[in-house]
Amino acid sequence: MSTPTDGRSARWEAHRQQRRKELVESTLLAIREHGASVGMDEIAASAGTSKTVFYRHFTDRSGLYRAIAERVDELILRDVGTALGQQLRGTTALSTLDEDPRSLIAAAVGAYLHLVERDPEVYRFIVSAPLVGAERSGNAAEAAADVTGRMALQMGELIAHALVDRGNDPAPARVWGLSLVGMVRAGADAWLDGQLGELDRDGLTEQLTALAWGGARIAWHPRG
Repeated sequence: MSTPTDGRSARWEAHRQQRRKELVESTLLAIREHGASVGMDEIAASAGTSKTVFYRHFTDRSGLYRAIAERVDELILRDVGTALGQQLRGTTALSTLDEDPRSLIAAAVGAYLHLVERDPEVYRFIVSAPLVGAERSGNAAEAAADVTGRMALQMGELIAHALVDRGNDPAPARVWGLSLVGMVRAGADAWLDGQLGELDRDGLTEQLTALAWGGARIAWHPRG
């Protein structure tokens, strides 16, 4: 007796998730068109709907911000994963770490900066959260941290493998992963704000990689 109801519920949930995805993509388009300071009126107009519809699906501005942050997180992880996959293709992670570990760091740094260069307004929207303004606390602040947190986890795991393989304590890997991504974000923010002169993405990637590798290379040195 409950099967028809369950079927309708499943179809409605699938429709709701699809609609959320569409609204997220429309919001990204609005950000690219109007800039990081885009307002809800412009976002709704870009989607061809009303603010009420957005609030029905995301509850409030913080909910919409979190959904956008999660989508950007997916894009960063996809790009970083692709970049690292290209480095790891045809071999194992540890053998590539042995042969050319510096290039893995460069690949991850370059993938992050590629998103900044490709989608600067979306990046500004995420790191400054103008949509939520004073509401930027709790879930919204956590969403901003999540955007870089998963990339930090990826890099931390790579470093941990290298440390364990050489008989070293893997405990520093989390700190190094978080610090590496924090450094890249700080460099990206300064670059986007024009504080680094005529430095291009490749140049910034090289400089950040050199700085990171100066400390992380200890992971590839045999213990003792």
